[in-house]
Amino acid sequence: MSDWNKGVIEEFRANEGRVGGPFQGAPMILIHHIGARTGTVRVSPLRYFPQDDGSMLIIASKGGAPDNPDWFHNIRANPRFEVAVGTEAFPVEAEVLTADERAAVWPAIVAEAPGFGEYEKKTDRVMPVLRLRRVG
Repeated sequence: MSDWNKGVIEEFRANEGRVGGPFQGAPMILIHHIGARTGTVRVSPLRYFPQDDGSMLIIASKGGAPDNPDWFHNIRANPRFEVAVGTEAFPVEAEVLTADERAAVWPAIVAEAPGFGEYEKKTDRVMPVLRLRRVG
């Protein structure tokens, strides 16, 4: 885990899910994903987009890098995992949106968080959008 991610996670936990800096005021989530090869639980802080149906969308942006983030590969292998939102932790199941589903939500994501549009310009890949739904 990078020192930057470690600092964001510590700030999230110390401030009931709120963080400052570039994430000031943005909805944040900690995903506790399970390593695809190792089975080790890893934690990644992400911005999320709450949906009217209670689900949450997350973006596998990796800052516009040419490849997907490691957590994306882990979630594809193990789509059930735990998340923390604010002071609450609960299990979710993730699904990758289809091309049509992604196209329907992408404009709203970029309107709310223009940085994702900038990341999209930096890469040739389509950045996956995942829907997280509570389970159990």
